[in-house]
Amino acid sequence: MSTEVALAIDLGGTELRAALVDREGKILAFAAVPTQAQAGPDVVIGQIEALAATVHAEAPSLAIVGVGVGAPGPLDPLAGIAVGPPTLAGWQDVPLADILERRLGLPVRLENDANAAALGEWRFGAGHGARSLVFVTVSTGIGGGVVADGRILHGRRGLAAEIGHMTITNEGERCVCGVVGCFEAIASGTALGRRANAATSAFDGSTLRRLSANEEVTGRHVVEAARLQDGLALALLEEEARWLGIGFTNLLHLYSPDVLVVGGGIANGLDLMAPVIEATIRQRAMRAYRDVPVVQAQLGRHAGLVGAASLVLFDDGGMLAARKPMEGPSIYSEARRGFNG
Repeated sequence: MSTEVALAIDLGGTELRAALVDREGKILAFAAVPTQAQAGPDVVIGQIEALAATVHAEAPSLAIVGVGVGAPGPLDPLAGIAVGPPTLAGWQDVPLADILERRLGLPVRLENDANAAALGEWRFGAGHGARSLVFVTVSTGIGGGVVADGRILHGRRGLAAEIGHMTITNEGERCVCGVVGCFEAIASGTALGRRANAATSAFDGSTLRRLSANEEVTGRHVVEAARLQDGLALALLEEEARWLGIGFTNLLHLYSPDVLVVGGGIANGLDLMAPVIEATIRQRAMRAYRDVPVVQAQLGRHAGLVGAASLVLFDDGGMLAARKPMEGPSIYSEARRGFNG
């Protein structure tokens, strides 16, 4: 009897990734290509088809039971529609789930990429065993997902938990969304890098500029320099930790999770920031919320793939029966035989 797996797709604006994932969350086949993000949905969907064939060819004996797709929002997971992701040109109300069902001949479930990563960490990673979890990714921007009482929190049209755009101050740089004071604009890896660049200059001999080869300093460079005990980097990371602590306090009050899981590139410095984050939470959170652990994500870059697979394998989020596939035979009947036979 062949092993049942899900085909997981992680549709990013920079990279398109696919994997075959089993019920233990193990990745049994994997492939990735640069996303042709500016070429429009037809080209990118063709890339998804080709990548699906590639990973299936790596393990043709596995029985693929369905497809889970993690994609950038905004999107409607119940309808399976990509509403208008800003990182993908020309994607306006694209019925991605229905298109892929027709082309691959398999049931398809679509989910916000941050929600998919939250599901992955909840089922197989740092949140395993918890009933409720908040997942925060701190990278170029800040995103996240919430698992509440064993179910992904969707809200209206799947738009809930856009945590990067909660307001945490009335000062600072203007966010890409146009508003001043967003969590993302203040505490993302991009914001940390911006502060580091403002505090240094090319060829000034600083550790930060040396690590960046006198090019633009990123948040990752700040973490790396802090591990070398560079004073400026440590001060920048302390400020970052305070902002993260303020944002995390809001999330604890809003969602009351069993655990708060932090992923993304800046999470690699979580151990260095933990004392200030914890002190900020103790100072600002009501007493009942102060004992929630803040931990680093465990699945790394594969969290979204594993979570997308769980949409198919475990009916996570309680939404699988809600979406009705498009009627009619698959226009890619050979794909159906190829993936299931």
